[in-house]
Amino acid sequence: MKRQLWIIILLPFILFADPVSIYANQAPGMRVHFINVGQGDSILIETPLDRTILIDGGPPEAGEKVVDYIKKQKINQIDVLISTHPDIDHIGGLLKVLDSVEVEEAYDTGKLHPTKTFANYINKLRDLEIPVHLAEKDVPIEVDPMIQIDVWNSYHRFSTNNESSIVLKLTYGDIDMLLMSDVGKSQEKQIMKNYDIQAEVIKVGHHGSKTSSSLKFLQEVSPKISILTYSKENRYGHPVNRVIENLYAVKSSIYSTAALGNIVLETDGKSLVITPEENPIQKFIRESVG
Repeated sequence: MKRQLWIIILLPFILFADPVSIYANQAPGMRVHFINVGQGDSILIETPLDRTILIDGGPPEAGEKVVDYIKKQKINQIDVLISTHPDIDHIGGLLKVLDSVEVEEAYDTGKLHPTKTFANYINKLRDLEIPVHLAEKDVPIEVDPMIQIDVWNSYHRFSTNNESSIVLKLTYGDIDMLLMSDVGKSQEKQIMKNYDIQAEVIKVGHHGSKTSSSLKFLQEVSPKISILTYSKENRYGHPVNRVIENLYAVKSSIYSTAALGNIVLETDGKSLVITPEENPIQKFIRESVG
């Protein structure tokens, strides 16, 4: 039987509860930040024992914003940096991060990509003498003993950048999150075949592209919360109508960085608190007047 999940939504203009008080006398909280980097991905995780993980850094023009966001959280060190794959909208901003924030170790797919951005990124890791590990399927990434980070997809021969994307299942207590990077339907089928994929939260694959998020896959995941990361001005048509319709079909609540800005999920391992940066109605009015 699927467990019941309590979700609290905190909008900037309505205060339902103080997130700090929610966790008083409870297990330590975990915070997952979906940073609004425009057309790209960047996810910052603060674990229950105050370890820090950064997954991707958005495109190059978002690098300074990612650094500012990290420092605004009073974080001076990234314990684990994960680049899910070498596309520019995922690693471009990491160059600025590496210049500005101390990074203890990094994980990569091992997928080579003949671009200047990728070469600069790899050279920067080498120059800073940051240990780099290759993420391996079914080998967990150990960061904090209170959470589990499983690798469900990574590089394999003859695969494209997107097909090689690192897919992670993040578990804390009763809360599971699937971080799908840019994988497509073929990888979704393999993941369905090999794992129990039910999760309360999903970072939707490939920014809501037509290549990902089949209805069958989303039905198996049965997410209460779906996060879409994209820019309103993107030229790819993300997210496509089919993906939105599939998310509605599984009765998932949809949150997008394009509409809400930065999105923060907090959990004590039992319940979820969702804090969007912006009220989408106020944002629409402001942008229309501007």
